[in-house]
Amino acid sequence: MSKKVRTAVFPAGGLGTRFLPATKVIPKEMLPLVDKPIIQYGVEEAIASGIEHIIFITGRGKGAMEDHFDISYELDATLEKKGKKELLEI
Repeated sequence: MSKKVRTAVFPAGGLGTRFLPATKVIPKEMLPLVDKPIIQYGVEEAIASGIEHIIFITGRGKGAMEDHFDISYELDATLEKKGKKELLEI
């Protein structure tokens, strides 16, 4: 009997010293690769493979990453009000 993997754990700690000075202000996981943060690619891959629960292990200074995956009610309301449905879906 095989069990389906349902949870992915992303260890996102560390100071990102190899990417200084950029990581002094933004977590390395949030550095953009073309048009979105690196960590988002990992999350999208996990979801595409059937992962249902995603856990981030973070440290100090990772608030930007947490905010990125949180809901922004004000932004959603503004985009909806302006009729920018394609941006709202992203």
